[in-house]
Amino acid sequence: MSGSRDTSADARDVQLAVFRRLGPTRRLALACQMSDEARAIAEAGIRHRHPAWPSDRIRKATRDLMLGDELAQRLRSQQPPPVP
Repeated sequence: MSGSRDTSADARDVQLAVFRRLGPTRRLALACQMSDEARAIAEAGIRHRHPAWPSDRIRKATRDLMLGDELAQRLRSQQPPPVP
């Protein structure tokens, strides 16, 4: 795991130890919570930059940002992803 620019190696080690002690259900819940928070932050940034945009356009821009160009385009065209 690569280190964060804003986290010391000691702090990262403590954080990893805590994560490893959590059970899988709690780790999944924490991952979902962090994903929701990241989405909320992205949405707030878009809303700040485009205060006149309606909510549906904000949600679309947030989705496109979070998914990336290729997956967002597939979703817009409702094409299933290719089977590996």
